[in-house]
Amino acid sequence: MRLVTIVAGLVGFSVAAPTNQPHGDALDTRAPWPNGPLVTSGRWIRDASGTNLTYVGVNWPGAADVMIPEGLQYQSIETIVSKIKSLGMNAIRLTFAIQMVDEIYSNGAKDITLQKAFTQALGSTNGPKLLNQVLAKNPQFTASTTRLQVFDAVAAECAKQHIFVHLDNHISKGMWCCSTDDGNSWWGDTYFSAANWTRGLAYMANHGKQWTSLMSIGLRNEPREPTSGAAKSTYNWQTWYTYMKQGAEAVHSSNPDLLIFLSGLSFDTFLTPVVRGTALTPGTGKFSFNDFPSYANKLVLELHNYETSANSCNNLQNNLYNNGFEALTSSAVNQFPVMLTEFGFQMDASTWKGTYASCLASYLPAQKAGWFIWVLAGSYYIRSGTQDYDEGWGLLTHDWSTWRSPSYVNEALIPMVKDTLS
Repeated sequence: MRLVTIVAGLVGFSVAAPTNQPHGDALDTRAPWPNGPLVTSGRWIRDASGTNLTYVGVNWPGAADVMIPEGLQYQSIETIVSKIKSLGMNAIRLTFAIQMVDEIYSNGAKDITLQKAFTQALGSTNGPKLLNQVLAKNPQFTASTTRLQVFDAVAAECAKQHIFVHLDNHISKGMWCCSTDDGNSWWGDTYFSAANWTRGLAYMANHGKQWTSLMSIGLRNEPREPTSGAAKSTYNWQTWYTYMKQGAEAVHSSNPDLLIFLSGLSFDTFLTPVVRGTALTPGTGKFSFNDFPSYANKLVLELHNYETSANSCNNLQNNLYNNGFEALTSSAVNQFPVMLTEFGFQMDASTWKGTYASCLASYLPAQKAGWFIWVLAGSYYIRSGTQDYDEGWGLLTHDWSTWRSPSYVNEALIPMVKDTLS
């Protein structure tokens, strides 16, 4: 669930327009979008022209029970992407489940159809009913369209509208995330096979080569301590580092163009030992870019923050700094781009005016730090057993037709996008 500046416009284009062109024609030397692959340099992400670039966007969930991007029973992919574009955003964080890839491998290298996906998630009555609604809104699909082909269509529409795609491995078993007892919390947990995880990352990174819009991938959403089981005893920084190196290598070997996002412990709320170069306990080893020899310039840190009850902006900013945003500064032992890939709150007429939302609305643009708000979804196909679940934190209304809190979108969110990209 729930970096880096664009100096010369949304995608960092470099424009030369000589005045002495014959017949008065100006020479347009803009690099074609997306002007990748992207790389990092210190605290910045840069495009192929060397221009600093910032992601500013929204989370679009696709990792729950059906394992396709949400909302398609209510709106077309084109309509949804257009709504994102209307905010001035330039990126989405698109989540996926490892189970989708596992089922491709167990099905003779073929993905399952939408007909099967909706039926196994929603039942033999409601599954086909909902699928018919999806097909009515998205007539380019049929019952035999596969889940991955839906992801392909989202990526293609994002490319058409110049929206970067950041893939996120949100969970292993396709379901609502996240808790400490959901079997997905840590490597070796009930549903969290390390081998299947690296295989899934490699598969999606390789498949994404055909997506013009795909620029980066997050290795794992919200690593957290399991409530019980054998994996609980391995919950530490040393284990984290072992697997982050494995996941990064799986991605880079499959698609060397991608930026690779590293997430921290405690539901991805802090990465302090990485930033400050202290021991990755219980061992004595430390994070080193030398452990990523051919792609040290591909690593980005991501953090989440849900301190929604904060009553001091100063304290919230200090927490963000100490938990990882220090990596944007010269005081960091290890400098990285840092992105807040999840933050969010109730979408109503007033919550956005509180300390938490208003503080982030000023802090992130001031740091020129990229971000993805949680969440675009006005509803889910199914969440924790409840079908057509209403999402009170969703930017969009239940039927994905308009903004749930127009006052927030117009008075705070759009200005936050503009301020971050300015």
